[in-house]
Amino acid sequence: MKTVFLAEDDMTMVGLLTTLLKMEGYQVTVMGRDADIVESVLRTKPDILLMDVRMVDRNGIEELARLRKSPGGDAVRVLMTSGLDVKEQCLENGANGFILKPFMPEELFNCLRSMG
Repeated sequence: MKTVFLAEDDMTMVGLLTTLLKMEGYQVTVMGRDADIVESVLRTKPDILLMDVRMVDRNGIEELARLRKSPGGDAVRVLMTSGLDVKEQCLENGANGFILKPFMPEELFNCLRSMG
């Protein structure tokens, strides 16, 4: 079973994504409210990190850059999400994929499958 670490601070989106991912057979870990994303991801070693670019108290692109600079952080597959088209910026900072919100469930699953 593939594991997804969800770094998203919109609780409605967290609930929706958790339900969809579990229905598709993924095991989901949700970021703790005050958790250090990089530390949590390196500790839990998910198959994929699904991370929003714009969170209330953090910038997903900065977190991605921090992850990539951390020992072992380059091995984590990262799919970034945003309501803004910042695909190039995400890919330049080491994301393996990007999906523009709002997206349909099948679009998300296709992205996740393509990431291995």
